[in-house]
Amino acid sequence: MNAEAIEAWNGVLFEKFLRFQHIFTAGLAVHSNEALCRNPPREGTRVLDLGCGFGDTTLRIAREVGPNGVAFGVDAAERFVDHARRGAASEDVTNAHFFAADVQTGDLGGPYDAAFSRFGTMFFASPVAALRNVRKSLTQGAEIVMIVWRRREDNPWLHAAELRVREIVPERHPTNEPTCGPGPFSMSGPDMVSDQVQAAGFTRTSFGRFDADICIGRDIEEAVEFAMALGPAGELIRLAGDEGERLRPEVTAALRETLSVYARSDGVYAPSSTWIISARTT
Repeated sequence: MNAEAIEAWNGVLFEKFLRFQHIFTAGLAVHSNEALCRNPPREGTRVLDLGCGFGDTTLRIAREVGPNGVAFGVDAAERFVDHARRGAASEDVTNAHFFAADVQTGDLGGPYDAAFSRFGTMFFASPVAALRNVRKSLTQGAEIVMIVWRRREDNPWLHAAELRVREIVPERHPTNEPTCGPGPFSMSGPDMVSDQVQAAGFTRTSFGRFDADICIGRDIEEAVEFAMALGPAGELIRLAGDEGERLRPEVTAALRETLSVYARSDGVYAPSSTWIISARTT
C-alpha cells in the first residue's frame, strides 16, 4: 500500500516542494516538454496526468488537447491537488480538472484516451498493480507515456549531493518517520520496467533516452538548500533526526564545495538523464 508515501507527500514533502516549486516547475519541465514533443497529445482527447503534483504538466496537456479535449490531473496528496486547482483557476484553464486518488487502488474514472506521468510512477509500492489500475481506465489502443529517472550515476543533479552527504551523515530508518516510497531511481532499469509494463497488460513498450542540464538553484546557496531539503541527500539528513541537524553546518560546507562545479552565471545547472517510456493498451 502507498499509505506511508501519501502521508509523506501530503505533509513534510509538500512543504518542501512548495518552497522550491520554481525549481521543479521550471527545471523538470525540460523533460516533460521533450516527452510531450515526442508523444504529443491529440487534439480533442481525454488525458490522465498521473502524479500531477503542482499541475503544470496537466495545464500544458490541457492547452494541447484544446477546448474539445480535457486533461485530468490525479495525485495521491490532497494538498497538491488543491494547489493545482488554484493554479488552473488563476490561469483560466477551464479544461483541466484535478482529483485526489491513490493511483494504485483508487477509482480513476475514465475512459481516457491517453495517460502521462512526469516522475509520478517511481513511487508506487506496487508498480504493476498501479499500472493495471491505470490500464483499466484507458480506451483500447491508448498510449501511456512515463518519464522516469535513469541510473543515479547518470543524474549528478541528485546523486552528487547524496554521495557527499553519505560521507558525513549516518543512515537511519526510524519507524515513526514516513518516507516517499521506493524512491526516484526505482524504475531506472529498462529490463525490469519492461517486465512491469508487460505484466500490467501494456504492449509495444519503447524507451527513449533524454539528457539535459537542469537548474537546481538560482545561486549556489539555493542549490545547497535544495539538496539539503529534498532528494536522497535531504532524506538522509531528515531521517538522521537530531544527528542530521547537528551535522548540518558540516554538510552545508561540503555541499557548497561539491555543487560549486555546476555554477554558471545564470544559476546552478547539473546533468540529468531520463527514460521517456511509451506503451499501449491492447
